[in-house]
Amino acid sequence: MGRENQNHTNATKVILVEIERKFLLDAIPFDLSKFEHIDIEQAYISVDPVIRLRRADDDFFLTVKQGFDMAHEEAEFVITQEQYDRLLRKAETKSIKKTRVRIPIVEGHIAELDIYHDSLAGFATVEVEFKNVENAREFMPPVWFGQEVTGDLRYANSAIATFGLQIH
Repeated sequence: MGRENQNHTNATKVILVEIERKFLLDAIPFDLSKFEHIDIEQAYISVDPVIRLRRADDDFFLTVKQGFDMAHEEAEFVITQEQYDRLLRKAETKSIKKTRVRIPIVEGHIAELDIYHDSLAGFATVEVEFKNVENAREFMPPVWFGQEVTGDLRYANSAIATFGLQIH
């Protein structure tokens, strides 16, 4: 959780399994200015397998993901800006720009609210990460969360970067 804004050196951070649920958001329920936020830009070198490049403020990451379900494998590597810039030229998708707002919610969880920009302006999602699948299944989302889209590939950032929003 919150890996994007941690202060990294050249260390590698590997996550074997990430467990999260994702929801749409129809409206932002309150003033977000009092919460921690980070500006993110990301693109994909590959969407099968998913290999993502991400700039999160002044930090840079290369992430490899496998699977789109609630629990999926993920490995994240800290890279330099020079590596990011060089790899970004190999991206096969457009870049996505978004602001992530971290909002404390029930039972110590953090809601990561992503507000998209540019051609995706007006679109927002919220994700919550969990320690285990049981905890994720028992989670009751706050009333301001919208429709759950966990596992719906149309809402995967790799698909949005490739095809745009394909929602009918």
